[in-house]
Order: sequence, then structure tokens, then C-alpha cells
Amino acid sequence: MGGNVLMTQRSEAQTTAKETIRLATSPGPYSDLFLKGVKPILEKEGYKVTSQSFSDLNHADEALDQGDADLNVEQHTAWLDNFNKQKKAHFVGIAYVPTVPMGIFPGSSKSIKNIKKGANIAIPNDPANRSRAYQLLQQAKLITLKKSAKNSVTVSQTDIAKNPHHLKFTEMNSSQIPRSIKDVNYAVLPGSISYSAKISAKTSLRQEKLAKQYLLVATVNKKNQNKPWAKAVVKAYASKQFKTYVKQHNQQGYWYIPKTEIN
Repeated sequence: MGGNVLMTQRSEAQTTAKETIRLATSPGPYSDLFLKGVKPILEKEGYKVTSQSFSDLNHADEALDQGDADLNVEQHTAWLDNFNKQKKAHFVGIAYVPTVPMGIFPGSSKSIKNIKKGANIAIPNDPANRSRAYQLLQQAKLITLKKSAKNSVTVSQTDIAKNPHHLKFTEMNSSQIPRSIKDVNYAVLPGSISYSAKISAKTSLRQEKLAKQYLLVATVNKKNQNKPWAKAVVKAYASKQFKTYVKQHNQQGYWYIPKTEIN
């Protein structure tokens, strides 16, 4: 009788015990949103959630690729695809997450109306965000891209067909742009960078219309995408509790909120 009770207790413990989910964070709003809005939901489900911070997304991705972390929530699909290609990694997105649009921010010039001839614009130099930045400049009608660049994730200066204002572009690491913003007329900043630099999204002169490849995704190694903990992450992002949390913290329209499911 006692043996049967002990076996039952062990079985129940095995059933209820759940894994630790290790989040690799980099500076920006998305890890903060996960830790404040998603982590409590996962903990209610019995998961332990830990986080390790890295100086930038590349280092966080390296930890994820090497198996030192399980999850990252700071990258969009274009970045993910480029990392897979460059590093021969096997990342997949398991859920779309709330995303902060990229914006054009003022430097020494405060308006993009009557823009100065030869104005200098700071641009992220990583391939995914560089492409995104030039597409945003086209959306703002500051440049025209070649037709071949439509929906491309590898747009560069060579894809500019028309530059009527003779704009100059300074490409640099996106994390360095806020420090140099006063030295240029304008700066194009991803949401994670403006957030970490405490530059209000309300000060942007133009926000992008988000293309699907620039929606942020919760990212895991492909071998883990169907594990129970990964499915629990997807479920947490799709939950009513998380949607309520985002709504309460989105009074200024800071977040663009996509459907969670990835088709």
C-alpha cells in the first residue's frame, strides 16, 4: 500500500514538474515586455523562467545558437533569416509578438518638410535593418527605390533610383546612432534602439508601415519548436491575460500588436 502511494506521488511530481525556460535578452522593449507580461503567465503554468542579458542581439543569438539559452524575443524574421544564413544557425519563429515600428527621428533638423539639400541621415548598418531603413525613407517620399527592391530584405544605397534632395547616408551600428544623433540631420532607429536610448516614439517624424518580415518573433532553435515549453510560450502570448497587459501599457499606441500565430 505504502509503495503504491509513493509511486503515485513520484508520478504526480513528474507530471507537474516543468522545465526552466532560459531567455537571452538584449537591450530593448521586447525582453522587458516578456519578463513583465509573459513570464508571470508561464510561472503560473509551473515553468521557471530565467534570463541572461547580453550587450546586443548578436551576442544573445550566439548564446541561443550554442544552446546556452532557449528563447529570444528581440528579432524580426528578416534578422533571423540573415543570422541563419550567416552563422548556419537553425532558428525559427514560433509566435509574432508586439512590435515597435522603426522611425525617422530628428537630429540637428527638426522636420522632414522642406528638407535641406544634402541632409545627412544615420542608418543602421546591419543588412536587415539597413534594408528596412531605406524602405522607410521611401515611404516618407524622401527617396525612390528601384522596382527590383520591392519587398527585398537586402536593400542598400545601390538600390536608390532617385535621391532628389541629394541626401547623404551614414551607416553605422544601430546601437551607436543615438550617441551621434546630434551630428546628423536625422536618424533612422529600430524600436529596440530608441527604447533603450530613452528616445520617445512620440518624437519620431515618421513611423514605418510594418512589413511582415519586420514583425518581431519569439525565436527558438528548430529542434525545440514543438516542445511543450515552446507551445506554452505561444499560448502565453496569445492569452487574454497578456493581451490585457499590453492594452493597459499601450496608451500612446507605442506597440503594433499582430496576430500571434505564424502561418
